Amino acid sequence: MPLQILGLNHNTAPVEIREQVVFAGDEISRALASMAELEGVDEVVLLSTCNRTEFYVITADGGRERLREWLHDDRNLDPGFGETLFTLDDDAALRHIFRVACGLDSMVLGEPQILGQLKDAFRQAQNAGTLGQHLGRLMQHTFAVAKKIRTDTEIGASPVSVASAAVNLANQFFAGFKQHTALLVGAGVTVELLAKHLSSRNVGRLFVANRNVERARELAGQFGGFALPLSEIEGTLPEADILITSTASPVPIIDVQQMQAAIKSRKRKPIFAVDIAVPRDIEAGVADLEDVYLYTVDDLDRVIQEGQGNREAAAVEADRLLDDEIHRYQSIERSKQVVPVIAALREHSESLRDEVNSLAQRRLARGESAEDAIEFATASLMKKLLHNPSVTLRKAGEAADEEFIAAARALFGLNKDDQG
Repeated sequence: MPLQILGLNHNTAPVEIREQVVFAGDEISRALASMAELEGVDEVVLLSTCNRTEFYVITADGGRERLREWLHDDRNLDPGFGETLFTLDDDAALRHIFRVACGLDSMVLGEPQILGQLKDAFRQAQNAGTLGQHLGRLMQHTFAVAKKIRTDTEIGASPVSVASAAVNLANQFFAGFKQHTALLVGAGVTVELLAKHLSSRNVGRLFVANRNVERARELAGQFGGFALPLSEIEGTLPEADILITSTASPVPIIDVQQMQAAIKSRKRKPIFAVDIAVPRDIEAGVADLEDVYLYTVDDLDRVIQEGQGNREAAAVEADRLLDDEIHRYQSIERSKQVVPVIAALREHSESLRDEVNSLAQRRLARGESAEDAIEFATASLMKKLLHNPSVTLRKAGEAADEEFIAAARALFGLNKDDQG
């Protein structure tokens, strides 16, 4: 199976690069349709999250190189972008997909969200018509492997999420939240986790801003907070001691000028900000402003690493189990390669059986005894079945093809001392 991977992730590229190649919403179906037109690309699944953009491809004849060129042109990337890409083939590619699904390749070791994101990528490829038999079987097996790893190991125990890491970092900065105000931008799963962590630590006031203000109101209401539309962020920024953003916006929501105005209004009282989004929600230049302490999702890596030591041993055990799963999947795939051969052999044998049966029936109709008809049928069927193998084996003997002869013995269950 010509399985190949092309991609980049938090291990190979910083957020400044990753945000340039994020695909979201309608962009995913457009990208899949475009990639399906590339010569040599037979099947493709696109997984794009804040930490990775990876293409899982069934390809041959230079398809992956054409995919690389397509990505460069589609995103108008700098030539140096290629240095952040990684490629994997065959066994290594298979292991990588399994590790991604199990959370073993995540910034947060063992985090469960990636499996849901991979399932979404599977469905999107299915809807776009870029999911064929090979990737379809692989993805289904991958989901089963992820379930097994989470059931049989402690990889998912006490996970440290990006949300909890952000709140822990903020707590180090302020040493308590009771006298402070937090502004969360977005209303997805991550923001809900942020609100939960902040509320459990008795944050003074909590604002949730979102494009869909009804969703913001629903989320804020769970934690005694206040909701506002994105259009009112600028007026609320001066009140925010803690600012954490996590939206799917393709462009920054908070720019340098807005933050400068907020700082002036706060009379240089510092703002602690975390931008979890990719692409970033807060303009990069904000990091250069005095009295603003801005962290990106990559900056949280150190905090996360400190909290995931408990799952390192589980990760070792999970990788050992993956060895078995890789071997099992490869065995299944190899066995599928001979299915058409077995089907053809059965069809050929049935054809010979029908032919001999017809001849035997004619002999019975002419008055021959049943014993004679059976003797004829069995001898004739054996002769027809063994004709092609016998001719081919004679040629192998003339060519001294010992490997083929040994394979024939194994195929027919013959001992080396058997005389044919």
